[in-house]
Amino acid sequence: MTLSPDLELPVGAPEEVITHALVRDVDLTSFGYKGSLALITLDNGEDHNRPNTFGAKSLSALDAAITDAASRKPSAIAITGKPFIFAAGADLSALAFLTKREQALAIGKYGHDVFRRLGELDIPTFAFINGLALGGGLEVGLHCSYRTLSSTALTGLPEVFLGLVPGWGGATLLPKLIGPERAVQVIVLNALNNNTMLKSKDALALGVVDAVYEPADFLEKSVAFAASVLSGTVVINRHDYSQGTAWDNAVEIGTKAALKKYGGATIAAPTRALELIAASRSASRTSGFDSEDQTLADLTMSDPLRASLYAFNLMQKKRKKVEGAPKPALARKITKVGVVGAGLMASQLALLLVRNLKCPVVMTDIDQERADKGVAWVHAELLKLVEKRRMSQESAHRLSLLISGSSDQSVFAGCDFVIEAIFEELTLKQSLFKSLEKIVSPECVLATNTSSLSVEAMSEGLDNPERVIGFHFFNPVAIMPLLEIARTSKTDDATTATAVSIGKELKKTMVITKDAPGFVVNRLLTRFMGEITDAMDEGTPPEVADNSMRSIGFPMSPFELLGLVGPGVALHVSETLHKNLGDRYRISPTMAAMVKAGVRTFYIKDENGQSVANPEAVALISTGQSPSSASEVRTRALTAIAEEARMMLDEGVVSSAAEIDLCMLLGAGWPMHLGGILPYLDREGISDAVCGQRFHQPGVASLP
Repeated sequence: MTLSPDLELPVGAPEEVITHALVRDVDLTSFGYKGSLALITLDNGEDHNRPNTFGAKSLSALDAAITDAASRKPSAIAITGKPFIFAAGADLSALAFLTKREQALAIGKYGHDVFRRLGELDIPTFAFINGLALGGGLEVGLHCSYRTLSSTALTGLPEVFLGLVPGWGGATLLPKLIGPERAVQVIVLNALNNNTMLKSKDALALGVVDAVYEPADFLEKSVAFAASVLSGTVVINRHDYSQGTAWDNAVEIGTKAALKKYGGATIAAPTRALELIAASRSASRTSGFDSEDQTLADLTMSDPLRASLYAFNLMQKKRKKVEGAPKPALARKITKVGVVGAGLMASQLALLLVRNLKCPVVMTDIDQERADKGVAWVHAELLKLVEKRRMSQESAHRLSLLISGSSDQSVFAGCDFVIEAIFEELTLKQSLFKSLEKIVSPECVLATNTSSLSVEAMSEGLDNPERVIGFHFFNPVAIMPLLEIARTSKTDDATTATAVSIGKELKKTMVITKDAPGFVVNRLLTRFMGEITDAMDEGTPPEVADNSMRSIGFPMSPFELLGLVGPGVALHVSETLHKNLGDRYRISPTMAAMVKAGVRTFYIKDENGQSVANPEAVALISTGQSPSSASEVRTRALTAIAEEARMMLDEGVVSSAAEIDLCMLLGAGWPMHLGGILPYLDREGISDAVCGQRFHQPGVASLP
């Protein structure tokens, strides 16, 4: 395959895994139509787990296949994928290595040139979307005349989530196909909502596809659909969306959603995507595709895109491999699990464990009434999953039979793993583990969900301290993807391997940390939050301190986050870190006063449902005489993060800077478009100014 110089792989980029395009003829006679269908099958030849993707050579292969298919003089051309996978879009592995805008422009234009052939042939074209279809994978289908979809397939346009736009036709074609408001939902709102994918029923309801079939006979039914369209038996009517007021309304909805997501900051990807959607109302294919090319090139050469790709690739990599994890073969089998506590956090843990491990889970609390309340909560949540059609009634019934509760800790006999979620008091946890050790076997793992206390201190005086480990979840347990596994100096490999094995079953992304105060997320968040509250206590107006990070796109302000966590929890963590790490973790008099007065949040809702300052909280602010500007507060907070992160790496809390980035992305909601907390500090020059060195090598999450 001979490609133009701008389409050749840039220096340092990984070799492209080529998606081949194979052509065969399908006789339509038996489907009631006298003619043939040229069927193109995408297949990268790799194992079934690796999706088809489009790099320059793959696009060239598809281009040749379209030419071959058309030369056979068929009645129609169709494109499908290898078993259960259609295509996952562009091969993004080379984007971070591009050094010239011309390269990015050439990639966008080449994709358009190849894909648009499917929409500009003189015969109908069909996309038989038999499995996963994301980004460019869905865009191939949008260029076709008609689309069918497997009932089990997920599809969507995740580009805005990654800092891009649908750049191979999606931003121009989709609004014309399904209307501007629905297009904004698919392209912008779904991407901002944690990259939500479309299920088959949603894709059909929105008009993205024309028919949905079960996977068992998907190809046969899709070919029959094509024959029916060709014969005129089935007629698909398209709506003209060019008129009406929906366009302005759609863009306004998308703009408000983006501003809310990024705390009022204007971020390039959603903004540019909305501009393309608005322009598609009157754009021709050529002018619309040209605009997509220019936008794609601009974004590809920007730091936010490099940052998002770094963050995305980091999360994908660490989801599969846990740094420093012992050999999986050392993990012990789990047949019964215990949860100490039956409050909300403990009940969330019990639900997560029973849903994923599908083994008996026993809960305990100080009396039977509380234990029963925890079990009832789990049962109620299972019923909600049935009502939402996320679980069958039979499955929910089986799982509910696995949950039990008691006030007698002897029910933990036979457990292979017990996790405590009781009050954050070290002496209570020490006493608990000593009691448990008399009940469970020496091999049973004793885990703590503590957020800041010393795990090793909990194991003091035990006969088998090697089986104690930190297992720190984030709230809400079912949604937050991060799990910090804190290993003490005594924790053995078998215990750690078992903890990692359970974490994988729970579908969590894990980081193994040293047993250090606050582990990673709480240590950095508390230091960061401390600088914000200190500035307020010194006399900075609370609205100035709280909004100091808005400009870089945080979805939630520090005080909003404080309301979510709860001042009591935040104060307890601050006190623990102050005790263990010194005066850089100061105790805010305002936070102490809020906890004492029982004031839980800085913000309340007014009669119109808008967030306003809580007068009770404002009245408790300790007013100093040294106010700071928002810029000064922001610099102060980021400087503190850089200092603390450097100390954590020097102490060996985690093994790499990337793991700190991962923890803050998944555990603290650090914005994707910033790429990670430490690359951001590197790009802003804060790392060098504070620590005398960068955390990452040049080029990580930024332009080479």
